[in-house]
Amino acid sequence: MAKQDYDALAKDIITNVGGKENVDKVIHCITRLRFYLKDEKKADSAAISDLDGVAGAVYNSQLGQYQVVIGQAVEDVYDKVIDQLGDDVVDAEATEAAVEATGGATGGSNKPKGFFGTIKYGFQLLIGTITGSMMPVIGLLAASGILKGFLTLFTFNLGWIDESSTTYQIINTMGDSTFYFLPILVGYTAAKQLKSDPIIVAAIAGVLVHPTMVDLGAKTSKNFTEFLGVTMNATFLGLPIHIPSYTYSIFPIIFAAWLARPVGNWFKKVLPLSLRSIFQPLFTLFIVSMVVLVVVGPVITLISSGLAAFINWIVTLNQAIAGLLIGGLYQVLVIFGLHWMIVPLISNDIAQTGHSVLNGLINFTMIAQGAGALAVWAKSKITNIKSLALAGALSGFAGVTEPAMYGINLKYGRVFWMANIGGAVGGLIAGLFKVDMFGFTGSWIGFPSFFSKTNPNNIWYFVIAGVVTTVVSFIAVYFWGFKDSDVKAAKEAEQKNVFKDAVQ
Repeated sequence: MAKQDYDALAKDIITNVGGKENVDKVIHCITRLRFYLKDEKKADSAAISDLDGVAGAVYNSQLGQYQVVIGQAVEDVYDKVIDQLGDDVVDAEATEAAVEATGGATGGSNKPKGFFGTIKYGFQLLIGTITGSMMPVIGLLAASGILKGFLTLFTFNLGWIDESSTTYQIINTMGDSTFYFLPILVGYTAAKQLKSDPIIVAAIAGVLVHPTMVDLGAKTSKNFTEFLGVTMNATFLGLPIHIPSYTYSIFPIIFAAWLARPVGNWFKKVLPLSLRSIFQPLFTLFIVSMVVLVVVGPVITLISSGLAAFINWIVTLNQAIAGLLIGGLYQVLVIFGLHWMIVPLISNDIAQTGHSVLNGLINFTMIAQGAGALAVWAKSKITNIKSLALAGALSGFAGVTEPAMYGINLKYGRVFWMANIGGAVGGLIAGLFKVDMFGFTGSWIGFPSFFSKTNPNNIWYFVIAGVVTTVVSFIAVYFWGFKDSDVKAAKEAEQKNVFKDAVQ
């Protein structure tokens, strides 16, 4: 839901709860607007539930509240409601109590049973947190991906822009900015969703992408010790640690947003009021940054390094099998930021040999996710879903899959997996044809990277595998991966699980 729509949404909610004259007080918790109405029978729950940005509406007779489920944007919508109703309806103490009471509620009656139920539930919450944190920046990601795609087209394909010119550098910076500073943007949105302090979490993200950290992450000298194949390129309080590149990453800062809340709340309780404003953010910044840098970042790097070695081994062993596995599963690594240790393998391949078979196989996973989003655009009749899906598809075909994945494909999970079927089929065909790639830029816009001086058929093999990937992903998603009722089901799931706090 775009922020500029909050005024209209607030107006529609007020109208459908019976108008300004029917409202006594309004408070909010972590996900819901809670109205105290003079006559709850005047509220139109069906009309409110159909509003874009509302996940449901219910009257809680036990509390005497009419509750409108909003989700992470509840504070923004609440502010607009107050702007229109006036300060007479505000009850700050009741709002604070409601927020505290629902701070960790996930719905006791919906708690999973059994080991596998717990794993599934935890994975759903994790994906929900990731997609919820990414949604506010999807538009920026899509715009940046499309801009980078056009810049590649105009520079390397058409020759209209010189790569060494300042024009190229300036436009490239525009396209890269969102991705380079993605931890800061996602840190802010994740903190709002997880009820941490957005400014503190954004500052922690600033630590991760600070030029000093970027320089440390680039150090790979033989003078450094190694642990399980990972270079210990820094020390912290005498402890050797590995500093990876955190630009473009999201998982470490989402973890930081989650950890910052209990750490910050603990210091809020124990620190005297006179010291709290300075030392609470100081201690939270230091402790959370330390945990991410010393524990989370290196752990992710170790996992990524192991996966990279395995993938490289598979590619060397059998290119067709590698294409099938990479095409079907590579984008799962992207979700958790585990793919970044594979980038050095590709860079090394291109630097030493001028080509990368591995990058050629990964390319089809981008096409698959873009085609999945395109199928949603073709099938859906919901305006905002169509626009989001089309932007994601264009960005995916321009080599940036995040807008498609976080905006549509992961949110409606079958889309993601049906699209991966196309990626697996395309990767298998590419492996059988032994497709090679002679550049970094992938997906459809990167077709020039598949022209080969020694194998003129390589470009046609790419086209065949790319078309098959697109068609299979599109058909799989169109017929078995998405229907408009999934949008409503997703809202209901949020209301029953993540937003289950009415009993508090």
